[in-house]
Amino acid sequence: MIISSPSGAGKTSLSQRLLIDDPGLSMSVSATTRPPRPGEVDGKDYHFVSDARFDAMVSDHAFLEHAQVFDHRYGTPRAGVEINLGHGQDVLFDIDWQGTQQLRDRVEQDVVAVFILPPSMTVLQERLTSRAKDSPDVIARRMAKAASEISHYAEYEYVLINQALEACLAQLKHILAGERLKRKRQTALSEFVQGLLE
Repeated sequence: MIISSPSGAGKTSLSQRLLIDDPGLSMSVSATTRPPRPGEVDGKDYHFVSDARFDAMVSDHAFLEHAQVFDHRYGTPRAGVEINLGHGQDVLFDIDWQGTQQLRDRVEQDVVAVFILPPSMTVLQERLTSRAKDSPDVIARRMAKAASEISHYAEYEYVLINQALEACLAQLKHILAGERLKRKRQTALSEFVQGLLE
């Protein structure tokens, strides 16, 4: 399941809550060339890597997707995702529209993509300002990029407006439950039906 949104629309908060509430879900940990922010832990929040290491991973086809976002690069390491899927976990991706397109090109039938919209651009700016993580210059750049990111909403199967976190979280849980019930995702179903008919 992919969750995308412009910065500040709530995808990180929603992802964290979804992971707490759903033991069948694990987070894909991205690699990035940006430095850690205060409190971030290598291997938990991101795999923090050098530009040279990132280049080597691209050359080795170690990423399911990768993209340039602002001044840094981000990518989804293939190995961690495959391990989680092998253990029967669904995997949650916090990636942008570029990564979503690449992931869909590789594994389209397995992708469920959700785009989170803010209730307004004013609220988006208020959220970015109130979290006090970025300078006014960085906030201005994020706001300028938000319109471009939002323009890709139609490439997603589901689009939610995050007016209230709890309501948006409930909608995400419904999407996840419905997608898990689709016939193509019930891997033991044909075996079960065969047993019924014997």
